[in-house]
Amino acid sequence: MKRVCPLQLEATLSSFSFMASPCNPKSENNDIESKPNHVEESEENNNIDYSQRAQWLRAALLGANDGLVSITSLMLGVGAVNEDIKTMLLAGFAGLIAGACSMGIGEFVSVYTQLDIIVAQMKRENIISNTIDEDEKLLPNPFQAAIASAIAFSFGASVPLLGAALVRDYKIRLVVVVVMASLALFVFGGVGAMLGKTSLKWSCFRVVVGGWMAMVITFGFTKLVGYSSL
Repeated sequence: MKRVCPLQLEATLSSFSFMASPCNPKSENNDIESKPNHVEESEENNNIDYSQRAQWLRAALLGANDGLVSITSLMLGVGAVNEDIKTMLLAGFAGLIAGACSMGIGEFVSVYTQLDIIVAQMKRENIISNTIDEDEKLLPNPFQAAIASAIAFSFGASVPLLGAALVRDYKIRLVVVVVMASLALFVFGGVGAMLGKTSLKWSCFRVVVGGWMAMVITFGFTKLVGYSSL
């Protein structure tokens, strides 16, 4: 029977112990410690309160949609009885200025009234003394809402104005204005759905169809008034 040298036996045992031990225990400990951090980050991302975006999102989307639909309908109404491009552009530009001012002031008054009601209710419930710093973060901002509405209205209203300014032919001009407005409505609906994490299909559908209804009604009634020579 072959004898095994003690030195060879010790080398063999040490090699087995090296193979059985982990290659990099520090890396495994780091992986274990880093896993809870990744879990916490993913949980924080999943627990985002999208309702906090409602205030400024409502003001911005309402302003952009209102500017687009109202100015497009106004230009189509003027175009129903007058084929002059200057008249259509002048009416659209005047509507842009008046609408932006109206949206900004109206949004400021509305949100400020809402703010007064909330603050008065907080005072009545005696919870404003110690938590005023935290509660102010949740209160609506009338200045932010007013600026967002005015800028968004101007942005939406500029779409039909740009489309009408690029085309001289009367019939093609009307088609271009409607097409550009429809594409913009589709984009507005999609942006609102993505920011608010709602249904993309139904958001785009109701925004586009609502805009078409306003355009058709304005064009049809203005055309009817023009035919009746009132």
